Amino acid sequence: MSDAAVSLLVLAVSLALFIWNRLPVGLVAIITAVLLYLTGQVTAGEAVAGFGDPVVVFIATLFVVSEGLDSSGVTAWAGQQLVRRSGRSHSRLLVAAMAVTALLAAVVTPNGAAAAVLPVVVLAARRAGLLPAHLLMPVAFAASAGALLLLSGSPVNVIVSGELRELTGEPFGYAEFAVVGLPLVLVTIVVAVLGRRLVPARQPAEAVPDLSDHPATILGHYRLTEGTYRLRVPVAGDAIGFTPRGLLRLVEGASGVRLLGVQGGDAFPTKERRTLYAEDVLVVAGSPDGVAAVVRECGLEVVSRPSTRDLATLHGRDHGLAEVVVPPRSRLEGELMFPGIVLGGVEVLAVSRLGEELGLARTELAVGDMLLVRGRWADVEALAENPDLLVVDDPEAVRRQSVPLGATAWRALGALAVTVALLASGFATPAIAGLVGAGLMVALRVVTPQHAYRAVSWQTVVLIGGLIPLSTAIASSGAADLVAKGLLSLVSGADVRVLLAAIFVLTLVLGQVVSNAATVLIVVPIAVAVASDAGISLAPVLMLVAVAGATSFLTPIATPANLIVMGPAGYRFADYWRLGLALSVAWFVVAIVLIPIVWVP
Repeated sequence: MSDAAVSLLVLAVSLALFIWNRLPVGLVAIITAVLLYLTGQVTAGEAVAGFGDPVVVFIATLFVVSEGLDSSGVTAWAGQQLVRRSGRSHSRLLVAAMAVTALLAAVVTPNGAAAAVLPVVVLAARRAGLLPAHLLMPVAFAASAGALLLLSGSPVNVIVSGELRELTGEPFGYAEFAVVGLPLVLVTIVVAVLGRRLVPARQPAEAVPDLSDHPATILGHYRLTEGTYRLRVPVAGDAIGFTPRGLLRLVEGASGVRLLGVQGGDAFPTKERRTLYAEDVLVVAGSPDGVAAVVRECGLEVVSRPSTRDLATLHGRDHGLAEVVVPPRSRLEGELMFPGIVLGGVEVLAVSRLGEELGLARTELAVGDMLLVRGRWADVEALAENPDLLVVDDPEAVRRQSVPLGATAWRALGALAVTVALLASGFATPAIAGLVGAGLMVALRVVTPQHAYRAVSWQTVVLIGGLIPLSTAIASSGAADLVAKGLLSLVSGADVRVLLAAIFVLTLVLGQVVSNAATVLIVVPIAVAVASDAGISLAPVLMLVAVAGATSFLTPIATPANLIVMGPAGYRFADYWRLGLALSVAWFVVAIVLIPIVWVP
C-alpha cells in the first residue's frame, strides 16, 4: 500500500473515532499521531512536533490572555454592555456577538478572537437565559469570516498575497480582502440567524452559573438593621488593665452602648472575663453619640464602623461579600460568634440559623449555621481553602461576574493592546505576540502563575498538537496532490466559474481535516498551474483559495477557533456539519459570483 493510501486510511480511522464520540478527543489525536509513526508516515520527531508548533503555543497563550481579561473584570463589563445594548433577544445578541468577533478577528486572527470573546459570550448567554451552545458555534464561524477583512486577519491571507506578489509583482492590498470579506461576514450573520435551529442545544459538562446579581440576592436575605463598631485599644492606652464592661460603666453617656465581645487580633473571643491588653478590639453596638463618647473618654481607635445596606459600599473592586456555612466536624462548632467579629481577615456581618437571622446575639456556632461575611477580595477568595467553612458560591467567580472593570482592568487592557499591536503590525509572529501578552498578564499581576496554568485548555492543546502530524503526513505522502489532481482532471477545459468551483471544493474538503495554512500551501501550486493552463489571471484564483481556505465549518478540527468553543458549549464532533454545510454553500455562492466580478479572470 502506498504512503498516500496509508495516510488517507489513518485519516479515515481518525474521523471515525471522532464521529463515534466514545473516546476523549485528545486521546483520539494522540492515537492518530502514534498510528502515523507506527505506519512510517512520520518520524518520531514529527509525531510530537505538533506540541511545539507555533500555532499550539499561540493558542495556549491566548487562553492566558483571556483569563487576564476575565479575572480583571473586563469580561464582566463587556458582557454587561453586550446584554445592555442587545437586550435578551437571541437574534440581537447573536448578531452583536458575531459582529464584535468578526471585527476582532481582523486584527488578532480567528483563534485569538474566539479565545478573547469566549468568556464574554458565555456570560452574556447566561444573563440572557440562553445556552452558550446557542451562540458559540456562530461566533467561531464569524471569526473565520472576520479574518477575511484585512491582510493581517489570517496567515492564509499573507500566503496568497505573497504568492501573488512573487508571480505578478503586485500583492493584494491591506484592506482589499474586505471587498469579499465584508459580504461574507454579513452572509455568515444572516445564515446563523435564520438557521439557528441547526445549532444543537447542548449543555456543557461544567455549566457556568450566572452570578452577576448574586451579591444583591444574598444581601436581600439579611436585614442588617443594626451594625457594629470595632474599637481597638492602642499601645499604652488608658483602657489597658480595665475589664471591658467595667470600662463602659465608667463612661458617662455610654449607657446605650452594648458590648458584644473582645478579640485579640483575629482570635475568637474568650468566654472568660479578663482585663484589656494593647491591640485588643472591642466589638460594640449602639448609637453614634454613645460610641463616640466611649472612643473619646477611653482613648480607643475606631477600626470599622457599621456597614450600610448599600450594595455599592459592601461590594466593589476592593471588597466583596460571601456566604459561608459551618460544615459537619468543623473546628468552629461551639465557638462564640456574633456580628462584627473578624475571621481570617473577613468581618462577619450577620449569622443565620435555620433561615432566621440571629441579629446581634452572641451564640455558639452549630453545624449548618450560615454567615454573611465581607472583606478584601483576597481574603474572601481565601475562604474557599478554609476546611472549617463551606463557601456557598465561589467568591472568585462572583467577583469576576459582578465587579466590572476591577482594580487590574487597565493593566489587562494594556497587555491586550500590546498583543494586538504586535499582531496587527507584523512586528512579531503570532506565537511571540501571544507569549508577550501572556507574560505581561503575569508580570503585571493580573493573573498569578497558578491561574495562568489552570487557564489553558489542555484538551485543546493536546488535540491540535496531536493532529498536526496528520496534516504533515497528508502533504508529504502525496495524498493531497493525489486527491487534488483527480478532482481537477474532472473539470479540465471547463468554464472559468467551473474551474473556480472545483478549486473551491478541493480547498474546502482538504480544509476540514488539514489546517488552513497547510491546505492553502497545498492548493496554491495546483491553483496556479490551473490558472496558467486555462489562461486566466491569478488574482481571482488566489482570492478564491483564501476564501475557500477560511471556509472551515464542517468539523471542529477544521480550525482552532472551532475547537476553542467546543468544550464550553458542550458540542460533539458531529454537531458542526449542519450549520457548517449551510454556511459553506452560502460562501460558495458568494465567492463564485462575486470574485470573478471584482477580480476579472
